Amino acid sequence: MPTILILNGPNLNMLGTREPEIYGTETLQDIEALCRDEAGKYGMDVDFRQTNAEAELISWVQQGRDTSDGLIINGAGYTHTSVALMDALMAYGRPVVEVHLSNIYKREPFRHHSYISPAAQGIICGFGAKGYALALQAITRLV
Repeated sequence: MPTILILNGPNLNMLGTREPEIYGTETLQDIEALCRDEAGKYGMDVDFRQTNAEAELISWVQQGRDTSDGLIINGAGYTHTSVALMDALMAYGRPVVEVHLSNIYKREPFRHHSYISPAAQGIICGFGAKGYALALQAITRLV
């Protein structure tokens, strides 16, 4: 059974209460349940994680080379700041799909640039929690 590593960056543990007008009312636990259900439809398993620490996120990407078949990442704030995360994703060697709850291109100009995108086969943004399901659908065609 293929395993998809789903990584979530800083502040996503606050979903449901943090700026619901931007990020929606679903919690990260709701999104994890959605991902598990969606992955099950495709005969895949998920390894779902969240951290506020950049170094931990990078370590998980590196470890994922040996434990996963594809990676979905919502880098949150690190999307726009972390060259180190981009480097880890470039070395991952398997399909990567970038996902964001909000449409980063309709927001502040600093959010328009993603260091993750050069390492990703595609990006899904602006569909709220449903974006994770769309990312899982997309990655099934890549693994």
